[in-house]
Amino acid sequence: MSTIQPVIVTADLEALLGFYTELFGAEEIFRVPAQGPVFYLGLRIGDTDLGLVARANPGTGSTSRILLSIGVGDVDGTLGRVESLGGSVRSGPNDMPWGQRVAHIQDPDGNPVNLTQAIPAR
Repeated sequence: MSTIQPVIVTADLEALLGFYTELFGAEEIFRVPAQGPVFYLGLRIGDTDLGLVARANPGTGSTSRILLSIGVGDVDGTLGRVESLGGSVRSGPNDMPWGQRVAHIQDPDGNPVNLTQAIPAR
């Protein structure tokens, strides 16, 4: 997985999947959940990962529909530095069922960023 990954929030996941697959040769590399309606779809285009998140109402205008997901070595430690650097913590950290520890923050300009860390297999 890429260290920095753009993620697009969409109400029409199938349309975006078709667009990125047909135009750029994107390949599906990850899906949550594995069966049933998809919440998250990971794509690879060349050596870069792109995430698609299905949301019935993704928002328009000033509501962000693109966020960065950044892999870090220690979500908790990184989260402790966010506010002192001008950002804000939105939620987390939480251990997710797909094997990541995730926290949601905003940078000083209000852009959404997910901090992610792989959870070691037990």
